Order: sequence, then structure tokens, then C-alpha cells
Amino acid sequence: MKLYDAVFKPVEYHLASGKTIQEKRSKTALIWVIFLLCTLVSIKLTGFSLSVMVKRMRFFFVMLYDMIPPDFSYMHAVWQPLWDTIKMSLLGSFIGALACIPFAVLSSTNLVQAKAVTTFFKLFLSVVRTLPTLVAALIATYLFGLGTLAGTVAIAVFTFAYCGKILYESIETCSMLSFEALEAMGCQKISAIRYAIVPQVLPSYLSTVLFCFEGNVRYASILGYVGAGGLGLILNEKIGWREYDRVGMILVALFVSVACIEWLSQYLRSKLV
Repeated sequence: MKLYDAVFKPVEYHLASGKTIQEKRSKTALIWVIFLLCTLVSIKLTGFSLSVMVKRMRFFFVMLYDMIPPDFSYMHAVWQPLWDTIKMSLLGSFIGALACIPFAVLSSTNLVQAKAVTTFFKLFLSVVRTLPTLVAALIATYLFGLGTLAGTVAIAVFTFAYCGKILYESIETCSMLSFEALEAMGCQKISAIRYAIVPQVLPSYLSTVLFCFEGNVRYASILGYVGAGGLGLILNEKIGWREYDRVGMILVALFVSVACIEWLSQYLRSKLV
């Protein structure tokens, strides 16, 4: 009982005027105790071992040592898969970013008054968002066969769910004054959305799409592990054959490509502000 009072019971301050002020005790200590307990339980359930990690860490540096220097003569075989990866990312991002727009509008409570409709579309976007990109790529390979088409579909699904959520949240924070004024003047709802809502959300929407595209280039590089084309195919092959100098060349090419795309994306996003 004393421990409970010490942790949870409010602290009382008596003022000279006769008033009593109660200040709630901080729950920081309790939160830290819960956090530590959850950490210990997680370590027990996952079988985490710091000693094993330290002992096996040296193998990482062995692989890294074998990657240096990279085999630059292998670059001729990297160009086409690298280009496929960029094409997959660009097309998948474009399709997903366009497809999510009507779903985001139908999910916005300030544009659609029917609560059942907005709840359904929000739930749909949440369900799609929980689907990992690799799983989506694996399903796409069964539907469309091996190759870059499956990777493009997987990236489009991820972009659709991610950008859709960000977009409907942006729409719901918009000022509705101009929208309501346009409707009062006789504008149709689509026209009111175009002239009142789109200018408010367009910069953040385009920024989100660019950010998603630069991330999709990295995701697309591993989709080849499930047969979805791109750099992942040759990366998986060279790791399997332990040709780490060629793995190093693939990673260098990917790093340079991602760095260039990220720089371009940041430049374009700065112009949207």
C-alpha cells in the first residue's frame, strides 16, 4: 500500500491562502519498469545472445574484406538489372501514386459524410499497407510470372497504400472554408475539390511520392530474391556463389544510383516548399 501511494498517489501542496493543489506523480519510473520487463521477455522469447553476436560479427568483416576492391569488370552485367530496378521503381511509384487518389478522397471524413464509406476505405488501405512488399512480389510472381512486371506490381501496391494514407490525412487537415464557399456558389463537388483542396495538398503529396520513389529503388533491389527481377536476381546469385567482389560491384552501383536519385528527389522536394 505504501509503494502504491508513493507511485500513484497525487502530491498535495497547501498554499498560504488555504487552497490545496494536487500534482499527479510522474509515471516515468513505471514506464521504464514496463519497458525493461518487455525487453527481458523479448530477449527470452527470441533467444537473443549478445555473446553469439559478438563471436559471429567477425564473419561480417570477412565478407566485407572480400568485397574490396569490387570487380569493376563485372559492371557490364550490372547495367541491365540496375536499369530494370529503376524502371520498376519509377513505373510502380507512378501507378500507385495515381491509383491512391480516389481512395484517399473516399477515405476523407471532411469530403465524404457517409461514415460507413470512409471507414471501409480506411480499413482497406490499412489492410493493404500491412502486406509486406516481398509478400506482394511473391504473390505477383504467381499471378504474372517471373520478371519485372511482378516487381512493378508489388511496388505499386506498396506505394498505393503508403501514399493513400498520407494523402487522406493531409486532406482531413485542410481548411474547408474555400471548399464550402465554392459549393455555396453552385460548383460541383469535383470542381470544388479541384480548386479548393488540391492546391492545399499538392505540394505535400508530390513530396511524399518523391520520397516513396527513392525508397522504392532500395526495395526493388531485393525483389529479385522472389523472382521479381532487377538487381536482386544477380545479387542473390553472386552471394550464393560467394563471389563477393562482384557483390561489392553490385552494391557500389546501387549506392551510386540511390544517392543520385535521393539528391534529385531532395532538390525537387525543395522546389515544392
